[in-house]
Amino acid sequence: MLLSLLWFVLPVIAGNATARTKENPPTRKIDFGREIKPILARRCVTCHNAEKHKGGLRLDRRDEAVRGGESGQPVFPTARSAVGTLIERITTSNPDEHMPPKGKPLTDAQIALLKSWVQQGAPWPDTSNEKHWAFIPPVRPKVPEVKNKNWPRNPIDHFVLAKLEERGWEPSPAASPRAWLRRVYLDVIGLPPTLAEQEKFLKQPKARDFDQLIDDLLARPAYGERWARHWLDLVRYAESNGYERDATKPQVWRYRDYVIDSFNRDKPYNRFIREQLAGDELPDANAEMLIATGYHRLGPWDDEPADPLQDRADQIDDLIRTTSQVFLGLTLGCARCHDHKFDPLTAKDYYSMAAIFDGLQRPKPGRDDLDLPAGTREELAALDERDKNIAALRDEIARVRATNRVEFLKNGQTSLPSKVIAAFQTEAKQQTDEQKDLIGKNSKQLEDEIAATMPETVKQKIAECDERIIQLQKQTPDLPRAYFLREPSSTPPKTHLLLRGRAANPGPEMQPAVPVVLTSNPLVFLPPDEHTTRRRLSLANWIASPENPLTARVIVNRVWQYHFGEGLVATPSDFGTAGNAPTHPELLDWLADWFTHEGEWSFKKLHRLILSSSTYRMSKAWNPKYGETDPENQLLWRFPYRRLEVEAIRDSMLVVSGQLNPKMRGPSMYPFVPKDALEGHSDPDKIWPAFDETESSRRTIYAFVKRSLVVPMLEVLDLCDSTQSAEKRSITSIAPQALTLFNGDFVNRQARHLATRLQREVGDDVGRQIERAYLLALCRPPTLIERKTLRNLVEKETAVRLRETGNALAPTKKDAARREALVQMCRVILNLNEFVYSD
Repeated sequence: MLLSLLWFVLPVIAGNATARTKENPPTRKIDFGREIKPILARRCVTCHNAEKHKGGLRLDRRDEAVRGGESGQPVFPTARSAVGTLIERITTSNPDEHMPPKGKPLTDAQIALLKSWVQQGAPWPDTSNEKHWAFIPPVRPKVPEVKNKNWPRNPIDHFVLAKLEERGWEPSPAASPRAWLRRVYLDVIGLPPTLAEQEKFLKQPKARDFDQLIDDLLARPAYGERWARHWLDLVRYAESNGYERDATKPQVWRYRDYVIDSFNRDKPYNRFIREQLAGDELPDANAEMLIATGYHRLGPWDDEPADPLQDRADQIDDLIRTTSQVFLGLTLGCARCHDHKFDPLTAKDYYSMAAIFDGLQRPKPGRDDLDLPAGTREELAALDERDKNIAALRDEIARVRATNRVEFLKNGQTSLPSKVIAAFQTEAKQQTDEQKDLIGKNSKQLEDEIAATMPETVKQKIAECDERIIQLQKQTPDLPRAYFLREPSSTPPKTHLLLRGRAANPGPEMQPAVPVVLTSNPLVFLPPDEHTTRRRLSLANWIASPENPLTARVIVNRVWQYHFGEGLVATPSDFGTAGNAPTHPELLDWLADWFTHEGEWSFKKLHRLILSSSTYRMSKAWNPKYGETDPENQLLWRFPYRRLEVEAIRDSMLVVSGQLNPKMRGPSMYPFVPKDALEGHSDPDKIWPAFDETESSRRTIYAFVKRSLVVPMLEVLDLCDSTQSAEKRSITSIAPQALTLFNGDFVNRQARHLATRLQREVGDDVGRQIERAYLLALCRPPTLIERKTLRNLVEKETAVRLRETGNALAPTKKDAARREALVQMCRVILNLNEFVYSD
């Protein structure tokens, strides 16, 4: 009975609504460039291209595909074949014949597209001289007219509804206010609404109440904590370097706090880009800007590389890959060893980008990873001057002490034996092992004697220096320290094209540039100033320009993905020819243009636009007719099912149990890690601090992310891989997830806290406890069946515990048994499938 309630079993029930069925081929004209070419490029051309043509077949050119491979059978319909082998090979059940042979099979939607394309004669226009759609600057399309004038709330709805009406379809009905309430809370701030918030909104919700609530949620600090985590996934944020030592990145948490604060202050995205790529090169550079450039230093770092030159090339590669994917949706890293196989990106493009980042250096003495002071140029110059003066004063103190020590020993004022005195008077390089031993044993006595007999003039001299140091420190206080790379010179190092990507094989020298395909004219770089090359600022300005064809498209697509679970382009970090075509290209371009103009690069304005749409308010109701044709909901005929990320799951449990610590910012906290998870490490007693429940009850974004030891609960629930940019979270369903949530320390701990909360707030009445638990956890009252099931559970669990303890009539034992039964009920509720979905 219990298992039927658990979240890891119930996805089967939800799956009935989303189960894939064979999709009928669309009857509309198929766009080869947008819809077919990406499928071939991503799933076929890797094995069937000019360099590697398995079975003698190439699928990168139509004439080669028509010719067929070694079998002599054409892939597409020709005079020799009415069908061709393509559809046969992608639909066969024979594993030896099925294509593609590796990875996931093609989706039903992809197969349907290919079938329809083949039925239309497999038109394959010569696009060799045409620019890919994503490389052309977006032009705002006209908002389409729709038949249903009452449904649209804003232009988004017009684009969505127009596509549905083309098929004679209607959008799903609106979600209930209760369902929408929980959805928008978890979506915007990652926390469920409190009882008071539920009651306030659900009394008599009016249209303006929805918009007011959206504004309220976007104004909360919790919004930044929720949405900053999405950005941290993209920029491969972690707090240790990985590799064997996996040392901590000092002060890197300041970058995390910078991102949270930037979202909360609604920093314009074009400014957000400039600060992270080139904050130190901005005219108004300050501590915040330098912290922002910590972006460059977030990746893994090998502090003992076998090949330092290749390691340096790998570090630059990390910057190129991350920057091109995150901001431009391009896989420029694929051009490191040779020209890109699919996109018009060359090795010259790659190494021209390398020249932009090559001036950056990592401050490190040997194996240690250092932080740096962060401030304005004037503050840093003043601090440097202060430190030079303090160093000179400390040198003077050392000189005075050394002189006094020599005089002390020379005058025979010490009671130490002559043999010991001789040892102290011998230069360090000439000391024997015996003398070094004598010095170690007698140093304290000598220093005590020197201090006791120190002349007043010497004391005054030292005191004057100490006082001066204190004054300097007061006049110029220490600056906050942060974790970032620095560009120490305005003269750039030489950058070479590395043949086959090997640092040992330098080719021609490269100059800074951006990918040729994205510009009509070469980018003119700013001249160096007295501090840096300003190459990164030139790059940042180009990326953050409204004229850039990719930047706005990529970011509005990411925001759409985080709201709906899937982007309008399903490959959010690959807008190239191998990426997926947009499901709603006109909507994507409209949003991109709106974002850079009316939206003023504002995330919060973009959120308001999306959240206030009828598209976002749709229910998840299943329509069998639509589901048969569009099982993946690409046309957005309903709101999609999507599981919450582990941060929202864990934070929601803390809210429901009443244990959430609202503390923001500062050094990270350390969640509970089981002892057996630590035992595999070389120093299990020091690798993870002792558990502090209050501190670890902060929001999960503040959890310490160690690359070699990810908190088990976070790892098993699909925390992203922090060694590279993560465009979206994986969603897996595996047995360890069930074990972690039902038997893990965290959930059981929260179940006990929730039981305590229920007893405190509604007493011992089981019915009221069930009612309160459901409202807290699911934002709805339980059904009659749920009430009955959980009441039976409490009664049975109570009886079992009384039998185990004996003497069931003792009041104290009966209370304890009922308490344990309540804890088990709370554990079940926290494991409900519904709990880990927004609605």
